[in-house]
Amino acid sequence: MAVVLKDRERIDDLQRNGYRIIQHPEKFCFGMDAVLLSGFATARQGDLVLDLCTGTGIIPILMEARTEAAHLTGLEIQEESADMARRSVLLNGLEEKIDIVTGDIREAGSYFSSASFDVITCNPPYMIGQHGLPNPEAPKAIARHEILCTLEDVVSWTARLLKPGGHFYLVHRPFRLAEIIAALVQHRLEPKRMRLVYPYVDKEPNMVLIEAVRGGKSRMTVEKPLIIFKEQGVYTEEICERFGF
Repeated sequence: MAVVLKDRERIDDLQRNGYRIIQHPEKFCFGMDAVLLSGFATARQGDLVLDLCTGTGIIPILMEARTEAAHLTGLEIQEESADMARRSVLLNGLEEKIDIVTGDIREAGSYFSSASFDVITCNPPYMIGQHGLPNPEAPKAIARHEILCTLEDVVSWTARLLKPGGHFYLVHRPFRLAEIIAALVQHRLEPKRMRLVYPYVDKEPNMVLIEAVRGGKSRMTVEKPLIIFKEQGVYTEEICERFGF
């Protein structure tokens, strides 16, 4: 289907199933964290999947390429990003498999029924508050800072929308790990699997991937570290083989 690009937008090849995505380089483009989350998350045949803070729809599109989920939905508060996501869905002919909803996670009950999803994923804003932001209303600021959406919003609404026994997959920053675990447990989303992501083997981790189960028993597996680069500009074998770089 012919899809019209708007000013300064571009189409990038995702190197998965021939899929492509529309992005605006001056607003916000997906990063390594979204790609890693889409590879860390799993969905079984017939699952209904919701991606919170979906941005331009990268996670639903990548998960459609690698799972047998029955349907995927992305929720995004910024209309400009949601519009790009919808056009990317059309560009790839995925309108029967992926829906993009424009809306506020804090009003998610207006869009979705309780306990209606088997899997929920989220690559949320990482940074706390608006300190040091030159323009808190800018798209990049909203995507990166907790201006319109907090960790508590993400976790509390995930707990409401996820089916009992459903799985939640989150990518975040390690410096907030204690807060993340506490919030998950408070809302009966039991952490089951965690993997720390390191840019280089001799550097501190800069991302953490977490899987939690609604109503699960208390036991968590900490997987081996995931290293991104062997050296500057050279990805490790696992990143190339598992994530397609």
